[in-house]
Amino acid sequence: MKSQNKTTQKPKVISTFSGCGGSSYGYKLAGYKVLLAVEMDTHAVATYQRNFPNTPIYYGDIHKLSVEKVLDITGLIPGELDLFDGSPPCQGFSTAGARDFCDTKNQLYHEYVRLLRGLYPKTFVMENVSGMVKGNMKIIFKDILHELKNSGYDVKAKLMNAQYYNCPTSRQRMIFIGVRKDLGIPASHPKPQNKPITCKQSIGHLEGKIKPNNSSITRYAKYLKPGQKSGDVPNFPTKTRDIYRLLPNRPCPTITRKPQLVHYKENRELDVKELSILQSFTYEDNEFNWIGSDNQVKERIGNSVPPNLMRAIAEHIRVNVLEKIS
Repeated sequence: MKSQNKTTQKPKVISTFSGCGGSSYGYKLAGYKVLLAVEMDTHAVATYQRNFPNTPIYYGDIHKLSVEKVLDITGLIPGELDLFDGSPPCQGFSTAGARDFCDTKNQLYHEYVRLLRGLYPKTFVMENVSGMVKGNMKIIFKDILHELKNSGYDVKAKLMNAQYYNCPTSRQRMIFIGVRKDLGIPASHPKPQNKPITCKQSIGHLEGKIKPNNSSITRYAKYLKPGQKSGDVPNFPTKTRDIYRLLPNRPCPTITRKPQLVHYKENRELDVKELSILQSFTYEDNEFNWIGSDNQVKERIGNSVPPNLMRAIAEHIRVNVLEKIS
């Protein structure tokens, strides 16, 4: 019997700063095999294990994870891995809150680079928020780009919006893509794949099917018209300034802790299932299994990489790089 051709094997990926598995889900949908996930948040790890029970996960501080340990877990040798993935925590770069140049979270990319150099994969993907190219944060952005290029890769960085990659949410992210220089293929990003998907198109089928919860967000929803934010409405009956009612004919805004989102038509806070659809975790026959309280799940969704965005990136790399060198 002939050995299996490389082109028919699943590309292999390692995911760092894995969270609940948004990136891993995207790689899975793109036909990749995740050999190892790395995460230290307890609830994120539990959610990841529920959805990827066959994927080994390093539950702990990435500072303590050696290249040798990764190679031992995965059975790889340096240079063999197809893709190295990571989304270092982005709170220090985020425009959603206070942006602190000295935030230690801004330095975790050094751990990503350390493992990248030791594993020396064929390609890599690094994801972060758009805020890293604004103001003083540009200094760190330039340092990240410099370090990635000096690791032996052709690197391209581009702001990509998930709404153009089959995700009903406008979520802009900085995506670094690298291809090892010895492979002779320039790094590139996938082109937009679709027009934005509106809230009504994505979650309209759930109208009248979800029971409103009794949260304060739900109680004040009736005072907002589509497209209005509580802080912009005179004499709003609460000091809470971060409640926003969706527009039915637009994609959902970026899902974060603030603003809290209410339905475009019904007077209620968005349900976990709706948020899961809007972030592209759940659609058609694909179901992502969440665990924990609604607040825990919403935090996981808000911190995640939209799976369909990562799916588009992974498919692009597979076709334009990995299949050409196999």
